[in-house]
Amino acid sequence: MEILILFGAPFSGKGTQGKILSQKIGFQHVSTGDILRAERQNHTELGLKAETYIRQGHLVPDELLDEMIEHEIIKCKSSKGIILDGYPRTINQAHTLHSLAQKHGVAIRRVLFLDVPHDELIARGIHRGLDSDRIDDKDPAIMNKRIEIYRKETKPVGKYYIDKNMTVTISGIGDIEEVAERILASI
Repeated sequence: MEILILFGAPFSGKGTQGKILSQKIGFQHVSTGDILRAERQNHTELGLKAETYIRQGHLVPDELLDEMIEHEIIKCKSSKGIILDGYPRTINQAHTLHSLAQKHGVAIRRVLFLDVPHDELIARGIHRGLDSDRIDDKDPAIMNKRIEIYRKETKPVGKYYIDKNMTVTISGIGDIEEVAERILASI
């Protein structure tokens, strides 16, 4: 089994592209955001813990996500591969992912970095917030805070993978299918 990582700022299109890529190459799309929203809707312990962080625009702590990702790797082990969307977001999570990959005999194939300018990220966030039940998509101040946290805490993960020569940068601007074609061409 292989792992592809979709990497980029909030609102860069990781979820949309993860679903398209999943259909086109037959990998399972594993979105930490989707999993956490389902946990929240089901009022699980994980969901309730995560919600307190999400409402404030903070990242969910590593420990909660690491356990969740290992469970997903085990669950998807018989599949062709996994597309990770929303993980890793910290250097510690990147180290944990490499350990989990080794532990479970899977390979991290590539990191696909979706590059989108800040103004476009905010415009997408506002548009998504109009018909979304996501608690973090309703307030531009929280959107800006999420993007700032991404720049400070998550963007260094991109450098970590660049240093490992595993990253491909893809322009996330344009028609959804156009971006999807760029992603497919890169893998």
